[in-house]
Amino acid sequence: MENSKRTATCGSLRASDVGKNVILNGWVHRTRDLGGIFFIQLRDRYGITQILVGDNANDEVKKIASSLKPEYCIAVSGAVAARAPKDINKDMPTGEIELEAKDIEIFTTSDLLPFPIDEVRQKDGSIVLPNEDLRLKYRYLDLRRAPMQRHIMLRSAVTFAVREYLTQQGFLEIETPTFIKSTPEGARDYLVPSRVHPGQFYSLPQSPQLYKQLLMVSGFDKYFQIARCYRDEDARGDRQPEFTQIDMEMSFTNREEVLETTEGMLSYVFKKTKNYSLPAHFDRLTWEEAFEYYGSDKPDLRFDLKMQDASFMAGLSDFSAFKAGAACSSKDIPRHKRSGLKALVVKNVADKYSRKGIEALEAIAKTYKAKGLAWMKVNASKTFEGGISKFYAGKESEILPKLNAEPNDLLLFVSDEKWQTACTALGAVRKQLGKDLNLYNKDDEFHFAWIIDFPYFAWNEDEQKWETEHHMFTLPQKKYWDTLESDPASVKGDLYDLVLNGYELASGSMRINDPTLQQRIFKIVGYSQERADKAFGFLVNAFKYGAPPHGGIAPGLDRLIMLMEHEESIHEVIAFPKNTLAASPMDDCPSSVDEQQLKDLHIAIIE
Repeated sequence: MENSKRTATCGSLRASDVGKNVILNGWVHRTRDLGGIFFIQLRDRYGITQILVGDNANDEVKKIASSLKPEYCIAVSGAVAARAPKDINKDMPTGEIELEAKDIEIFTTSDLLPFPIDEVRQKDGSIVLPNEDLRLKYRYLDLRRAPMQRHIMLRSAVTFAVREYLTQQGFLEIETPTFIKSTPEGARDYLVPSRVHPGQFYSLPQSPQLYKQLLMVSGFDKYFQIARCYRDEDARGDRQPEFTQIDMEMSFTNREEVLETTEGMLSYVFKKTKNYSLPAHFDRLTWEEAFEYYGSDKPDLRFDLKMQDASFMAGLSDFSAFKAGAACSSKDIPRHKRSGLKALVVKNVADKYSRKGIEALEAIAKTYKAKGLAWMKVNASKTFEGGISKFYAGKESEILPKLNAEPNDLLLFVSDEKWQTACTALGAVRKQLGKDLNLYNKDDEFHFAWIIDFPYFAWNEDEQKWETEHHMFTLPQKKYWDTLESDPASVKGDLYDLVLNGYELASGSMRINDPTLQQRIFKIVGYSQERADKAFGFLVNAFKYGAPPHGGIAPGLDRLIMLMEHEESIHEVIAFPKNTLAASPMDDCPSSVDEQQLKDLHIAIIE
């Protein structure tokens, strides 16, 4: 073939192109040999076109066609022809045409594949995927699969839409350093040894937090960055050692503006990339409401199954397990000293749950530190049966109306001396019920919600001290400033999380800009003046030079794409992720380095 450069892509040709002579480049997806007539599906990232090597093709082209195997990379020249009406494939965008091959050039051949690029489906329609480490070892092949191509293309489109929207709103895209000072931010830092400064280390940023605040002090009132972040923590489905945030910060702002800007950005992104309309404003729940009703500060609101307070039941029998949960259940008691007795009424499913099924739910509750999962069923005569029913026989008229329970309802309870444990454990059961019973509203594909009014401080039981719930630069709500030291349990932060379908998608806050207030926070959480100066002195010093009020948020890009594509792992939307051991089977990373490199860095390995 004299000229093998493509003149069209494998997804671009339509019936309007019939008669044109074109050149396609791509990979052999499938081949069929019908007794000397060959059909080849040629694929690139734009789509698939059927190639016909028919009776009119010369012997050389037929010979090449007969030798083709999956994933050979080839060029094909020929004329676009209309398929016969009976042969039209309505499931393919290019299904009305085929290319009658006049010439074929093989760019490169392919070894036997470690797994098929063409998807293998089971009878139920589910896709059979290779072992994940095998996929990661041959990630360049895995990325040829149609779902992976779709994920990566959506990621690119979302990133572009974010840049478009924020730039239109007056934000500046500014890069911050990836070699920074190590500061305690929760997870372990990844450290980078300095050759020039023996024995000293840079840290890779867990987030651009301190630098974006410094940009506000510098007068750049609207900043954003598609920021790479690094945290040395255990990997899981929605976590990686390196990840990407849509990092944003604004000056002379307040919570409402940050929330509205985020809502506007996400609405723009969803409409532009998926033609999906989000509500103008997202739901809002206080942190306390989220735990009271859903047992989580990242509730899945696609189904309406709310937990209820059942502390009244402790006085209706001598069932001792409920006594502890109701003992200190008043909302007037500080949350870290409060007990909890929570109930779930699962409508019209009592006949579907056997003892074994309930035990599976109990195992989930115990995973979240509950001592057990109490239960009973409401039968047709509106009396209780099974589980703890013997303790409440005859009390149905007092219990059923308060819990809004009816025949064939399943009642589930968690009681604990700690209110948050009771909420969290039953919340995990609620989440599992949503999956088991498919309770999701089909018209509510993407349910966003803001969680606001978080507690500012969390009590560390092991160390018997207060810690910040978010981070130490979060602004306490102004009405609590006078009682920070005297009543830390009551303090609420001017911070907010954005939740999507049961996942935390973004976290943000208004920031402290007063050095005196910042020092008070350091002192409450046990940071000495010397320690604070060493870790954060450069930021606090900057606040002495006219720091504006500011705040921001950082949606996780990986998690956003994962949820937009209805995947369960961010591995599916990152081009080259690490596995669950934070390693890359493809390039054997991390790996050892030679002795000279270590000497140059003044580092010795201790076995």
